[in-house]
Amino acid sequence: MTVELLNQISRQTFETVLLVGGPVLLVSLVVGVLISLFQAVTQLQEMTMSFIPKIIAVFITLLVALPWMVKVLVSFTRNLFENIPLYVR
Repeated sequence: MTVELLNQISRQTFETVLLVGGPVLLVSLVVGVLISLFQAVTQLQEMTMSFIPKIIAVFITLLVALPWMVKVLVSFTRNLFENIPLYVR
């Protein structure tokens, strides 16, 4: 296994992690900022007001994006398994 091959595998791994985790993290960030803005405007500082909408938004995002996430992960895993002979040489 060469250094270039190891770099390529590492790059693909990080890209896959960002692709799979990105949508959920982005939705959580946007909902968190909107809730924080609402709390700053109304001066309501209830912890459950920020926690529950984020949980609901993340759950809905997972329901919508889960088939795509599974497809990305399966193709990445299949690519790794198909290239095992290249990695061993």
